Amino acid sequence: MDQKIINRRDLDFLLYELLDLESLTQRPRYAEHDRGTFDSAVDLALRIAVEKFAPHNRKADANEPTFDGQRVSMIPEVKEAVDAYCEAGLMLASHDYEQGGMQLPFTLAQAALALVKGANVSTSAYVMLTSAAANLLLAHGSEEQKKRFAEPMLEGRFLGTMVLTEPQAGSSLGDIRTTAEPAGDGTYRIKGNKIFISAGDHELSENIVHLVLARIKGAPAGVKGISLFIVPKFLVNEDGSLGERNDVALAGLIHKMGYRGTTSTMLNFGEKEGAVGYLIGEPNKGLSYMFHMMNAARIGVGLGATMLGYAGYLESLDYARTRQQGRLLDNKDPSAPPATIVDHPDVRRMLLAQKVFVEGSLALCLYAARQLDEQKTADSEQARTEAGLLLDILTPLVKAWTSHYSLEANYHAIQIFGGYGYTREYPVEQIYRDNRLNPIHEGTNGIQGLDLLGRKVRMHDGAALKLLGQRMRETIDEAAGFDAPISGWAQELAGALATVGDVTRVLLERAAAGDVSLAFGNAWHYLDMVGHTVVAWLWLKQAIVAQRALDAGRDEDFYRGKILACRYFFLYELPKVKQQADLLRRLDDTLLQAKESYF
Repeated sequence: MDQKIINRRDLDFLLYELLDLESLTQRPRYAEHDRGTFDSAVDLALRIAVEKFAPHNRKADANEPTFDGQRVSMIPEVKEAVDAYCEAGLMLASHDYEQGGMQLPFTLAQAALALVKGANVSTSAYVMLTSAAANLLLAHGSEEQKKRFAEPMLEGRFLGTMVLTEPQAGSSLGDIRTTAEPAGDGTYRIKGNKIFISAGDHELSENIVHLVLARIKGAPAGVKGISLFIVPKFLVNEDGSLGERNDVALAGLIHKMGYRGTTSTMLNFGEKEGAVGYLIGEPNKGLSYMFHMMNAARIGVGLGATMLGYAGYLESLDYARTRQQGRLLDNKDPSAPPATIVDHPDVRRMLLAQKVFVEGSLALCLYAARQLDEQKTADSEQARTEAGLLLDILTPLVKAWTSHYSLEANYHAIQIFGGYGYTREYPVEQIYRDNRLNPIHEGTNGIQGLDLLGRKVRMHDGAALKLLGQRMRETIDEAAGFDAPISGWAQELAGALATVGDVTRVLLERAAAGDVSLAFGNAWHYLDMVGHTVVAWLWLKQAIVAQRALDAGRDEDFYRGKILACRYFFLYELPKVKQQADLLRRLDDTLLQAKESYF
């Protein structure tokens, strides 16, 4: 299958050799599966990605949705792709057989979603958001809410959104002003204005189910007074049929530099009597419920960023293999034919940088997904608890490290294309624009740094960070038994891990002493440092698997490429941990001293 979405050999390596997904078939939930059914699911997703999502990627970018004051219009291929995804059962890939699902491991479902994201990230947003919203309702909604809203969403008849941001509040959710007033019949009337709501209006489905953060009148100030409501575009009758249009109005579309096929909307709730809303769970606990969807969306953003990075890598690799230009440095003969640019050392540098960023990011995304499978199906309560801790601490890395460095990979892809790279005639220009949104989506990368340092490393007395360090040390001990260079990389990773621990202690002690702004002001650099250490660990794990395969006589260039990529990461990227650590240990107050008038 001709495609520039994924190196299928790499995906198989990650799923089966690194993450040992086949071992899950020994557990009761997945006992009816085997490698064949897993491969069939990936094949299905890849076929839909190639046949239904990829063909209109550029067309959707060039023909954004429009709003004439009454309805949103978009190219028909978007609906065809969404329908094909849902009809294939991919929305239900990880759900129970009783729900009509395939009961596949979540890791495999994420791999399938990754393929459609890599083919067309803007169209994939509709299914990703719906899946996350439906899963929230399954986790926290009432039985009636599950039947009335979640089930049609999983079938693809309804699509879903998450409705958080307001113009005046941005990411500061404690400052939202949208209100909810009891109507006396068990429902609420929602009034307020929301902005940057992806997939907020369209005609791709029978209905749109908005999950809206609002404040019940009289609720406590700040985040402790936020509740979560179901606010459908059309009311849904008890028998499942659609009722009248709810008091939800599209105020306008927002035009972004990327994701142009995804409607980005301004929504007004309650321009008339108030939009009918249904409370999810208990009052004032809405943000904790919403985090169920936000965390899924953050992982989805990281996965999408990774696949855009991967697509750019494959496009630039193909170009570098065919483009002839210049001659190698040691060739002084001007009459000699031009070299293929893949042979130039600087082009190889940029290809290796892309390889380590995107393949490392995909390993991180899928490793995090594997923790959800462990959390749900591991044999012991301890193993399930540990998987949950690892997933918690990895989530900000999955969102932020991947979106930052996959975008850097796209930078290198454009550079390899040279002057052609930033023209619209070649795909890497659009890929870069699409990917530039991901460091902002679902909480900026700076916010992810604060989440990691301010919350995740401190929760449960540091249990998650300690457990992550334990997992790394297990790999370090394993790698120490190999010959160089793997044993040497183990020592380098051990040093980086010790550095992370030392810096964490320094920052948390200063925060405990009351200097929170000083301790957490460089939270992004902290995340960058931890992310580099974690991805180095995942590269070392890949190198171990590759070396064992070579030792067993499987002498493939693929495995040698993995080991060389690990060498590159440890030589070119891991030393940045020390630089970040030196900055963080210094507790420098430059950022605090930068008065507004200095700029």
